[in-house]
Amino acid sequence: MRFDTVIIGGGLSGLVCGLRLQKAGKKCAIISAGQSAMHFSSGTFDLLGRLPDGTTVENPLEALDALDETHPYSVIGKENVAKYAAMAPEFLKECRIKVSGDAEKNSWRITPTGERKPAWLTLDDFTPLASKEEKIGEKALIVNILGYLDFNTKFLATSFEKQGTSCRIVSIKLEEMERLRKNPSEMRATNIARVMDREGVWEKAVAQVKDMLQGEDVVVLPAVFGLKEGSVIGKIRESIGVKTMFIATMPPSVPGIRSQMTLKAEFEKAGGRFLLGDTVVDATYGEDGKVTSVGTVNFGDIRVYADNFVLATGSFFSKGLIATPDKVFEPVFGIDLTYADGREEWLDRNFWNRQNYISFGAGCTGKLNAIIDGKPVENLYAIGSLLGGSNTLYEGCGGGIAIISALYAADEILNK
Repeated sequence: MRFDTVIIGGGLSGLVCGLRLQKAGKKCAIISAGQSAMHFSSGTFDLLGRLPDGTTVENPLEALDALDETHPYSVIGKENVAKYAAMAPEFLKECRIKVSGDAEKNSWRITPTGERKPAWLTLDDFTPLASKEEKIGEKALIVNILGYLDFNTKFLATSFEKQGTSCRIVSIKLEEMERLRKNPSEMRATNIARVMDREGVWEKAVAQVKDMLQGEDVVVLPAVFGLKEGSVIGKIRESIGVKTMFIATMPPSVPGIRSQMTLKAEFEKAGGRFLLGDTVVDATYGEDGKVTSVGTVNFGDIRVYADNFVLATGSFFSKGLIATPDKVFEPVFGIDLTYADGREEWLDRNFWNRQNYISFGAGCTGKLNAIIDGKPVENLYAIGSLLGGSNTLYEGCGGGIAIISALYAADEILNK
């Protein structure tokens, strides 16, 4: 099989890169081993929420100068980051992912535990806040589904009450959920969402919510609606009739899964080939040092050839990086990585502290070409959380790096 570009990894960065290339007329394939990290999404994409020294960032673009030269944003370049950050909302909209937000100023998102964290782009499911101290309303009705444990209503109420919002917590009961409630492990966001997608079920839920209102000016619901189609969110808001906020639940994420499925469908609609459930195991190289083909588990002796290859396999979570007691390596191409030599420097035993291993990853050229044995590989690119030099969890920049590096690498390929 031959393609113009083969992308290894079907998460956010891989899909965005593939869509950019495919929509520009390239013939692309995405090889994806399995579940994407988007299934654990909070419903926002973060550009830069905090500097490495802990300083909270209000304007991400202005803060780029404070980043180390090894940070992916520094490698890509401030002007390019600004360019692709401005392009991203419209690009996502064209891919049927509606978002709001601006790279010039962070908004704030409410986490499943009630904390408030900076956000760049927010899915239309959610209501971004203008400031960390913004009051969501005077009186809030926080609604859970009976038996659902991954939506912590008490944490949310405590957080809202600190800002002056009085809260009342209630639960709705639907007979359609009874089978799930018999087994707590089945009472998960995705299973609930599948039931809600059945004809007439979410309408029953909304009717119960409306009956429970006692003068509240805001309703808070778990984000377990619209697994197949996001338009149901607007219908629920319109039907309830007062300000309605959906809050991300503990994983799995219904909006995240829907977004991943939407991007995948758009990629295939554009003519791309999505090879799900397959793993790349090796690569061949030409005399010029370029990658010529990759082999996969499912295709066996059949090689997959391309002019360009993009590595979007992620970090440790998705096995894009592998750690042994004394080293970290990338398992497909064996690309050069940056990481601390001494294992004692890899992590802090206090779970809540900043963890150094999050910043491990690929060091690349200014065009995001991967490096093998000290030499850049002209037709091999690394994008997304595989890139080293940033502590994405601490700095709040994972979504931004995924989207911006994907668009940047795609344009580097298109401009060859």
